[in-house]
Amino acid sequence: MTGLQSWRRLKARGGTAAQFLRARLLRLVRPATALLAAMVLGLSLARALGVDQQVVQLMATGAGMPLWFLAAYLAAQLNIPVLAALHARSPWLALGLLLGLVVAVDCLREALPNLAYANLVFVWCAVQQLGFLAADGWTARLSRSGLLAIALAANLALGLVTGLGLYTGNMLVNLNLPNLTLVLLGVSQLAVMELARPVLAALAKVRWIGRLVAMAGRRSLTVYLWHLPLLGAMSGLLLLVPFPKPGAGTAAWWWSRPLVVLALVILLLPVAAAFGRLEDRTTPAATIRCRPAMAGAAVVVVFIPVADAALSGLSLGLLAAGTVCFSVALLLLRGSPLGRRQAFRRRHGRWTIASGLK
Repeated sequence: MTGLQSWRRLKARGGTAAQFLRARLLRLVRPATALLAAMVLGLSLARALGVDQQVVQLMATGAGMPLWFLAAYLAAQLNIPVLAALHARSPWLALGLLLGLVVAVDCLREALPNLAYANLVFVWCAVQQLGFLAADGWTARLSRSGLLAIALAANLALGLVTGLGLYTGNMLVNLNLPNLTLVLLGVSQLAVMELARPVLAALAKVRWIGRLVAMAGRRSLTVYLWHLPLLGAMSGLLLLVPFPKPGAGTAAWWWSRPLVVLALVILLLPVAAAFGRLEDRTTPAATIRCRPAMAGAAVVVVFIPVADAALSGLSLGLLAAGTVCFSVALLLLRGSPLGRRQAFRRRHGRWTIASGLK
């Protein structure tokens, strides 16, 4: 929803798809580059101190898991200009096309296992398309009984496809690699969120809650990227000290979860303070010139380590290569500021043939 709104605002100011891609890439790649560099440094230090190689590999795999979802989110975001155009022409046809692609990939994944990776794009773009409908007010126009019916229908369909054995009932398995069940879950969650809108709106009007939500929103990506690496580091340190370690799933383990969450929040506060500013947009996207070729090259460079991780798995070497690739992408995305005359023409749609842009 927010991605579509951002694209529409930029387009209304005369911005281009290349500028939108640049802004989205920078918003995600800057914090991710800092995380990758810190992980490479920390894991290299751990290995130099004699930590077992298998433990280092396990930590690299676990701590790097957020990057998988970041890649899927980035893939969906980079398709917004195209999908927004399809949505403007025929929203239901656009959604139906994506659903058809999701089902087609699911049907062929047994015969062509590598084809399943395509649903990293198709599934999340379909869920994103649901947000487009919400952004246009489609869900807000539905009655509460209609929303409840949609939520129930989506969950019944989810139960049917898993009950028949077409998909597993374990949603963690369905998440990797994603399939149709996640779209059905997205439909249900969209309806439930709309049903909860009056309550959420009332809570948002409470001053301290509104400020807390706004602050969390400004640093959401930093929190998302760093929570697993910090949790892994905290777990590793606890192994070195005589601290009670209840067995997973026991009553004592469940009672200790609030303390773990509290400790993680305490660790996240200084990290968000140190790295959260990387999420801030320093200049409006519409005031920076970005050549489509440079934006396209940056996309390719970013997805090189992502594709390698999908095929070979995460490792310390791959995290280092990802750091280099992401740094190169940042250099490609520097852009250059538009002149005052160019910015004026961009705002008023007065590009001339001589300017080379329309």
